[in-house]
Amino acid sequence: MRHGKAGFKLGRVTAHRWALFRNLLVALFRHERIMTTEAKAKAVRGLADRMITLAKRESLHARRQVLPMVPDPGVVKKLFDTIAARYADRNGGYTRILKAGTRRGDAAPLVLLELVDRPEATKQKGKKGKKAARSPKGEGGQAAAGVNRRHRKRAAAGAG
Repeated sequence: MRHGKAGFKLGRVTAHRWALFRNLLVALFRHERIMTTEAKAKAVRGLADRMITLAKRESLHARRQVLPMVPDPGVVKKLFDTIAARYADRNGGYTRILKAGTRRGDAAPLVLLELVDRPEATKQKGKKGKKAARSPKGEGGQAAAGVNRRHRKRAAAGAG
């Protein structure tokens, strides 16, 4: 039976596990969206919510409580200035887990762990408006760099 056995060990010793949690928290607050395994996301979700709740207090004591878990001062500043202000009216539930398939190497279930109510500017950041016009593969320069190796070998063998 599993009575009273809360928490996720993730197959790591304690120091490694806490280092993993700190790294995941820094990445989550820096990028506001990370892709990780489902077990890691579920393990760090509660810590992320707790850090945002502390940041909403906006006190020196709260900042000092957050710093051991989020050891990057720039990320802590972003957490207290922008992220906490965004969730001023929300009482918990700051993160969302979306399934994203499986990892190719070991078939581990991957998820997107993201902050809810992210601004639209960060959502559109990676998308491009238009596709660049591509030149034919036969021309030199950058277009020839996209030609696969086999095609280049055949062209070199035919030329010489």
